[in-house]
Amino acid sequence: MHIITLTTDLGLKDYYVAAIKGTILKELPDARIVDVTHEIKKYNVPESAFVVRNVFEDFPAGSIHIIGVRSFESENNPHVAILYRGHFFIGCDNGMFSLIFDDKPDKIIKLQINKESEVSAFPTKEVFVKAATHLARGGTIEMLGNPIPELSQAVAFQPVIDQDYIRGNFQYIDSYGNLITNINQQLFNRVGQSRKFKISFRNPRFEVTEISRSYEDVLEGDILALFGSSGFLEICINAGSATRLLGLKLNETVSIEFYDH
Repeated sequence: MHIITLTTDLGLKDYYVAAIKGTILKELPDARIVDVTHEIKKYNVPESAFVVRNVFEDFPAGSIHIIGVRSFESENNPHVAILYRGHFFIGCDNGMFSLIFDDKPDKIIKLQINKESEVSAFPTKEVFVKAATHLARGGTIEMLGNPIPELSQAVAFQPVIDQDYIRGNFQYIDSYGNLITNINQQLFNRVGQSRKFKISFRNPRFEVTEISRSYEDVLEGDILALFGSSGFLEICINAGSATRLLGLKLNETVSIEFYDH
């Protein structure tokens, strides 16, 4: 039995998540369901993409990933099932998948699934679950609909670089208040060339001049920078919330200046 993961913006206050799981279990009583998160900010496609991108390869090949964020279908944003690196993905083609994948998927299928009514008020339950349980039973992805050549593209903000600086932004804030940038370690090393540097933000009172290996490299309450499990540079406070204590928010600018002396 394949694993089915759930990533949504539904929260846990309402009955929605339980309804999705109940519908899966009616079809597959022995289903292995894993909650990735249901706390994506409402309708936030880039946030959902960041989360799924950083977790899906921790699951076994053959896992089925349902993404229920901004899920309503339109002519330009169809419901799709995708095979990529041995994993199945089901969701709305709203640009999200282009932010998850580094290259073209092996298969992209536009879902053609019989619905109980013409208007689907809960597509994650009414459409995505049907596709996921079909795959979990061993059904082929081709039986779910018709192939399409490509996915909708979303433009992700890329860091601006020069020989002596990198300018990026904060692309994600985790539940601890750590600010995760869009600057990865490979880019940092390529531009930095082992030089000294200064990391600065909107608030000029705060800056960081070294990369830590762990949170415990600094005292509690102190600011630090490190490369986290996502591979991106993070700005953190040891035992505190960087976003709250530094007053920094999502999409704000972070700059790294390199110098020789």
